[in-house]
Order: sequence, then structure tokens, then C-alpha cells
Amino acid sequence: MSALGLETTARSQDAPAVKVIVWDLDQTLWHGVLLEDSDVQVDPVVAQSIKELDRRGILHSVASRNDEQLAWGRLREFGLAEYFLHPRIGWGAKSESVAAIAADLQLAPETIVFVDDDPVERAEVAFRFPEVRCFHPDAAASFLDHPAFAGARTGEAAQRRRLYQDEIARTQAEECHDGPPTEFLATLGLTLHVQQAGVGDLERLQELTLRTNQLNSTGHTYDLDELAACIRSDRHELLVAEVADRFGSYGKVGLALIERDGDSWVVKLLLTSCRVLNRGVGSMLLAFLVNRSVAAGATLRAEFVDTGRNRPMYVAFRLAGFRAKAGATGERAVLLEREDHTAGIPMPGHVQLEDLT
Repeated sequence: MSALGLETTARSQDAPAVKVIVWDLDQTLWHGVLLEDSDVQVDPVVAQSIKELDRRGILHSVASRNDEQLAWGRLREFGLAEYFLHPRIGWGAKSESVAAIAADLQLAPETIVFVDDDPVERAEVAFRFPEVRCFHPDAAASFLDHPAFAGARTGEAAQRRRLYQDEIARTQAEECHDGPPTEFLATLGLTLHVQQAGVGDLERLQELTLRTNQLNSTGHTYDLDELAACIRSDRHELLVAEVADRFGSYGKVGLALIERDGDSWVVKLLLTSCRVLNRGVGSMLLAFLVNRSVAAGATLRAEFVDTGRNRPMYVAFRLAGFRAKAGATGERAVLLEREDHTAGIPMPGHVQLEDLT
């Protein structure tokens, strides 16, 4: 049996996609024990796996019993320190470290893999978190070929670590800021870029429809063929939104699908990632659509389906002047319509709009 199957024979094939790998250091990431031999050498198979999985959008962290300054210094020397987010290097239980990393990254235990040479450490983590997949470091050679570690091949996935690193910098800046949250927002230099979606955006947009729950007007998912058909359609317009600030880009975090019939426009889907939930991007994108319809002299309506989790999106529609259209309730969807089709919505002062449509 392969190393990958030693501890996951019944779970590995059907388990959720891996989003983060938490690595031990001694006798795992490198050969040797650092406090006994400062000349430890990194395992080349592990290093290769870390770099390739990072390109697939899978994140990495560290849970190690070690001297933090000494261990982090060695990771820098090996050129690997930049790959690890929210590392936990100290003397506490490994399960506590895994719990803290999961909380910092806001990821569920079932998306986490823990790699440690010590079976006792693996057992301790597995006892507290049965959903976490625990492996011996010999399994690292099999990670790249296993479907659970496929990640994503989109440009967005390749930048996932950097997006998290930018968010860490934002959080640290916000924690140091003296004043109300609105005042901090004004210091960010937020820019909202909206443009027509292209073929290169399709995989990311499909990913957004699958993963976005709160700021999602219908909860409807689209496959690649459906999205491609929307791009080709004369009746539809598929827009993609990207957000950036002084720390860097948040990536492509929103989409809007509009169906047009003359001067009647219907928003078939509007969503923005929870990554920018506290930046007000959902309301900004909706304001952009409203102002665009006003400038075109069009009647703007929107489909809304209550999924049980998307109340924030319904609130955004109501604040933008949408109300349920009489007699327009379908089996699940409610058709909302703006009460005043001539009134635009001012964009908030803390954001600059770049309309590239």
C-alpha cells in the first residue's frame, strides 16, 4: 500500500479538496533534529511538493516543537519561509497549533492535511480533529499525483498565497489604526475594476459561483460551458470585478450576469466573494449596475433566491431601492425591481471606480 494510503484508506478518495498543508520540521521538512544538529538539510521531495502545490493554490503552514527564531532562520536560508502562512513554532500541542492555523486561515478541518514523522503527534491531532488527514512525510512524494491535491490551475489560484499575505498586512495595519473602521477604509485607496469577462476568466468565475454564499443573489452555479455561452450571447453581458488597494490586489472577487431585452435589463446573478465582505464591494458593484442602467435609460430588475445564507445580498438590493415586483414570484426566484429608474446611486468616497466595459 502506498504511503498516501497508510492512514486514509477509507477517506482519501472521497475527502474534500486539500486547501492547506501543515508541516512538521524535524525529520519531516528537513532531515535531522535542529536543536541537535544545526546543519539539517531540507528534504528535496518535500521542497518540490511545497512549491508545486503552492502554484496550484494550496497553502502551507508549520506546526513544530522547536526554537522559533532558530527554526525560522533555517527556513529563510532554505528559501522556504515565504511559503508558510501563520506558522506555529513553539512547545505546545500540535493539535493546538493546527487549531490556531485553521482559525487564522478561516478554513475547515476537513480541508487540512497534517504531515509529521511522529505517529504520536499524528494521533494527537487526529484525536482532536478526526477530519484532518494525517500523513507520514514519505507520503509527500504522492501528493502531486493525488486528486485531493489537484488544487486549481487558474491564475487566481497561483496568487492565493500572495492574496493571504496581503490580507495579513491589511489586518496588521487595521489593528494598529486608531479610529473607526470607516476611517481605516479611507486609508486603503480601494479601487474597483469592472470589465467584460473573457475566456481566461471562466474558471475563476465558475469557482466564484461554487464557493460564494453570503453575497450571492441566487445561489445558482454555472459550469464553464454555460459561462462561455453567456460571453458569446448577444442578449447577455457577463462582467467581472477585481478589487485592489495599497497593499495589493484582492483578485477577481465579483461577477454580474445581465440579461438584456431592449431597455429591460435583468440581473440574473450578482455575487462578490466573502474575501471583500467588510469592504462593501457588493454594494459598490450593485451601485455600478444601477448607474449604468440609469445612464442607458433602462429598467433594471434582479432575480433573487433566498438560499438561507444570502440575507446580506437581499439587504443590499433593498438599500439600492429594489422592491419585489407584484406578481413576479416564481417557483423559487423573486423578481426585484427598482422603484425609481431615473435615480443613480453615489459611489462611496473610499473607493475609486475603473469602468473598463
